[in-house]
Amino acid sequence: MEKWKVRISDILKRELFKHAKPIAGINGLDQEIKWTHILEVGDVESLINGGELILTTGSGTNFDSPEGVGFIEKLRIKSVSGICIELGTHVRSIHPDIISYGNSYEFPIIIFEQIVKFVDITQDLHTLIINQHHQMLHQLNSFSQKINELSLLPNGIIKILRELYLQLNHPVALVTDEIKSHYYPPMMKDDVPILQSFEKTLSAGHSFETHVYDNHYYFLFPIKGLGHTWGYLWLKSSSIDVDEFALSMIDRVLLAIAQIMLRNRTVEERKQNQEEEIVRSLLKGNHFYSSSNQKFLPEPAQNLNYRLVLINLQHPNQAKEEDWEEVKLQQTMIIRSLFKRFGFIPAMSVSRNEIAVIASFYKHIEAKKDTERFINTVEEMKQIQEKNVFNGDAYTFGISNLKHDYNHLSTSYREAKTVTIIQSLNLLQTYFFEKIGVYRILLDNPQQHFLEAYIQEYLGPILAHDKDTKSELLETVSTYINCLGSKKETAEQLFIVRQTLYHRLEKIEQLLGEDFMEPVNRQAIELALAAYKFLKKSVHHKALNYNSLFI
Repeated sequence: MEKWKVRISDILKRELFKHAKPIAGINGLDQEIKWTHILEVGDVESLINGGELILTTGSGTNFDSPEGVGFIEKLRIKSVSGICIELGTHVRSIHPDIISYGNSYEFPIIIFEQIVKFVDITQDLHTLIINQHHQMLHQLNSFSQKINELSLLPNGIIKILRELYLQLNHPVALVTDEIKSHYYPPMMKDDVPILQSFEKTLSAGHSFETHVYDNHYYFLFPIKGLGHTWGYLWLKSSSIDVDEFALSMIDRVLLAIAQIMLRNRTVEERKQNQEEEIVRSLLKGNHFYSSSNQKFLPEPAQNLNYRLVLINLQHPNQAKEEDWEEVKLQQTMIIRSLFKRFGFIPAMSVSRNEIAVIASFYKHIEAKKDTERFINTVEEMKQIQEKNVFNGDAYTFGISNLKHDYNHLSTSYREAKTVTIIQSLNLLQTYFFEKIGVYRILLDNPQQHFLEAYIQEYLGPILAHDKDTKSELLETVSTYINCLGSKKETAEQLFIVRQTLYHRLEKIEQLLGEDFMEPVNRQAIELALAAYKFLKKSVHHKALNYNSLFI
């Protein structure tokens, strides 16, 4: 990565340095020389920028005594690369304390044992440094043209990573939110899980970072565009140093990859708009036409099934109109990637307050029940915390029954919507329509006057008694029915002794009749209990007209 640097060890091989001899700081001879400077005075702070090779006759400094250590220290603190001292006119020898200091801090001290022309040295080295710089710029320009050409080819990203690897001889990888990562050479694939674990610890607003793992350094460079981070370029090295030439090449690669990703996103946005239109049309009950919809939905087959997953946000996304399209696209990419990872073929519609996903999949006889995969998918969505894009904690999730025919999607939508309403009312904790039981009937027919009359008929005496005596017979009868008439289990769940339960059951029999646990009566009471719970919750819910919530 550092072939364009001019180092002290390089210049010692040049003709003008054939009489030069390093006497201290041998371990620092790989220091880069950015310029040369002739210095005869002690005013180091105002004359030095750092990275210079100092040439001196010693006329202004006493290198024959320990006093010269102070001058060398000032140079080291200013990050000077090294110093060349001419022996003869002003300096006879270098004091041992100065040599000891140079060795201790690996600061190169070189002596000329013969008189030399400093002007020839500065001209030679400056020409060398400038030529190296021009060659570097020429190669950077050629590299830029090359990756610009590659960015227009199919699989341009992997071709660009290969070119960067050939230039720097260090493995590279691109990790994004997509399932597929890009890397070169192929063996870099083994490092991708490590890079993904590093990314989980990143803080907002980070830029260039370095991570260490298994005696290797991993350099991270974010790929940014339109105010967002789209992924990360990683470079693996056995050294901690990344020089300016390598950074310049990486900058050009980052720009080229960002442009590719921007083009891909534009295509993805157009595709998403088309998909959105088709999905919404099907959810409204329009007929499924295989020829026009197969671009987004798989062709119907004997073993192809689907469920509709509805992701409902209680408070609509507040993104500004000019930002909403980008937020919407990011939500789509995140969710699509997740569903694909769990083996689904997703087609979706995204709005500010809900996301509808048609999750198609091929069902095999020996495969596990599909509900497990859906649960895992939803649970992982709930863990997503992308600020201003997708906060899993803020959503409720509803999943329709398993279906085969896409022409039933409007029914699937009502089913999934029903589950999100049940969740918002905190009536049941389930994602699946088939598990909401009697609430299917209550939500299909939520006429309050009818339900109130039904509740009074079967629970009226209990409710009146509880109100007058501050008792808890309603909770008791509900728990007793849920425990299938087990007195022991009922008492344990209510945290009361058996004798207290007997007294309460006796009173319940007086109010509801001795046969209240007979199958027909028990079923009617169970429905009344569910209706009572439903109405009680819905009174505090902001949307009582549930029919208006459906498409």
